[in-house]
Amino acid sequence: MHAKFGLFAALFLSLSMVIGAQAQDQEPKPERKPGHYNTNRFKQLYEEFSTPNQYRSASGAPGPAYYQQQADYKMSITLNDQRSQLYGEETITYTNNSPDVLEYLWVQLDQNKRARDSKSPLIEPSGAFPAKMASSFVSEYMGEGFDGGFKIDWVRDEKGNPLPHTVNRTMMRVEMPKALKPGDKFVFSIKWWYNIPDHTVDRARSGYEVFEDGNKGYVIAQFYPRMAVYSDVEGWQNSEEMNLPFPLVISKFP
Repeated sequence: MHAKFGLFAALFLSLSMVIGAQAQDQEPKPERKPGHYNTNRFKQLYEEFSTPNQYRSASGAPGPAYYQQQADYKMSITLNDQRSQLYGEETITYTNNSPDVLEYLWVQLDQNKRARDSKSPLIEPSGAFPAKMASSFVSEYMGEGFDGGFKIDWVRDEKGNPLPHTVNRTMMRVEMPKALKPGDKFVFSIKWWYNIPDHTVDRARSGYEVFEDGNKGYVIAQFYPRMAVYSDVEGWQNSEEMNLPFPLVISKFP
């Protein structure tokens, strides 16, 4: 009796496993989401281009409703050569050429990449050297670090009233007293300064260099707070931009 029961149990278990396996095979498998479609280097870029609309045509030319925002700058720049500091006061006239109502503005603060609390080093690739001199290790990892970020003294409207603003790393959001309608302009001013880096020390893209005679040469890009891009593609591009402003080149001679 026990032997027959054991044989029956074994057959039942085997049959259950077969049925279970068949059921799993019959269940619809979740569709695998493809990654980047363009894996062929010779494939045309049709899927990478945005769908043609009233703002941009299929040929890539501007469409009938294409627009560009306008930002006019008036600046007063002062260079403190002894302290290697740059001071600026700028007035920005921003024209809303878009069909959208803007409730706030975004300003690029590119120099904040070199702020003492900058998070840029966390996302930049860096290698590990098998050996490092003690002096360079101390200066790179144990010091306070260079503080080259923007120091914003104030942000004011055309009448001199302070404007609420929030700095988030390399971006600053400026609140306007009222929404900016299509075709309207908004005038505001920013007073700022920052420390210029020594290009020969941290190999920055811009900064100053001291020559043998003691004079300094300055080559500086992204040297002023500038308006972020607003377009029909993604609205405010409130992330670090790739379009660079014109550089400021200064040479000091005796």
